[in-house]
Amino acid sequence: MVREGHEEEEEEMMMMVAAKPAWLEGLMAETFFSSCGIHESRRKSEKNVFCLLCCLSVCPHCLPSHRSHPLLQVRRYVYHDVVRLSDLEKLIDCSYIQPYTINGAKVIFINQRPQSRAKVSSNVCFTCDRILQEPFHFCSLSCKVDYLVYQGDDLSSILYRIDESDFTFSSLRMDGHDQIGDISTMEDDNEDIMVISDQSEQGNNSNLKEKRKKKKKKDSNYLPGMVLSLGSRRKGAPHRAPFS
Repeated sequence: MVREGHEEEEEEMMMMVAAKPAWLEGLMAETFFSSCGIHESRRKSEKNVFCLLCCLSVCPHCLPSHRSHPLLQVRRYVYHDVVRLSDLEKLIDCSYIQPYTINGAKVIFINQRPQSRAKVSSNVCFTCDRILQEPFHFCSLSCKVDYLVYQGDDLSSILYRIDESDFTFSSLRMDGHDQIGDISTMEDDNEDIMVISDQSEQGNNSNLKEKRKKKKKKDSNYLPGMVLSLGSRRKGAPHRAPFS
């Protein structure tokens, strides 16, 4: 009986260690870019902002009610939700998550994306087996978090204390000029193929731009290739996020 009680305590401690904070759980589970039920009759009422305090998605018309809360802007690329790496790495260690540079912005996919067919590669996501570039191990934020939880690792070691000054109402850009295109005819499989290194020499970049121009003339639906880069880890010792 004593042994069983000890085992139950250990299991409870492991669950507490691996538990996701409320804001992280909410971010990965929330549905973005659906119409806001309160402001559905108004223009631009898609829910594309996540309140880190209330742990829910809101539309631009809801923002005045969350003016004093830390807010995270979510964008959409190829029908999937992404967050700027520069924003997300202020909240959580994004190392080994494969980022993409799209329209000049480095982004991280929030959740894993379905794959149309099985692939074979020496380097795949630890969670969903999506093909990745070296040295990355995860294709999305949720894949990294779910893997660590499954391993029973302490998530507090990768979480950072939220500095509300980094996620203010005034820092949001809702004028449409900071959006990442959400419509593409590119298939998901091709998306993984259209990858170039950001370590190319200047001369190679010039040749690449010329090739892109020629390709764009041939196909008006062409979407520029994605550039891979490793996000830098935030300096300083991580702290447990204050919101739970």
